Amino acid sequence: MPYKIVDDGIPASLTGSSGDAMRGRALVLARTTTCILCHSGPFPETRFQGDLAPDLTGAGNRWSVSQLRLRLVDASRFNPETIMPSYYRNEGLVRVGRNFVGKPILSAAEIEDIVAYLATLRD
Repeated sequence: MPYKIVDDGIPASLTGSSGDAMRGRALVLARTTTCILCHSGPFPETRFQGDLAPDLTGAGNRWSVSQLRLRLVDASRFNPETIMPSYYRNEGLVRVGRNFVGKPILSAAEIEDIVAYLATLRD
């Protein structure tokens, strides 16, 4: 699904509706989506949280929903040297795993669920 970047974010939902924060929390903590491999946050029940990327505590205060969405879709827009994958953008990438060529890592619904959850993280 196409998306439109406006300033430093993607204001419109990728699915046309809001995500589910509870599903988003589960995705953030699932090792298969890799968030928790690099990020830490207010997840006391989760051992071995990452320390390579910013702590997600207060993410909802630091970034708007629009900014969070763009960070998940294509973090390289903010830092071309980032190690964070472009979870939704699938064009113009290098070093793409064979299973992901031409496909996003996360679906539009998964992006929206994670955005909904991260927006709830307030100091």
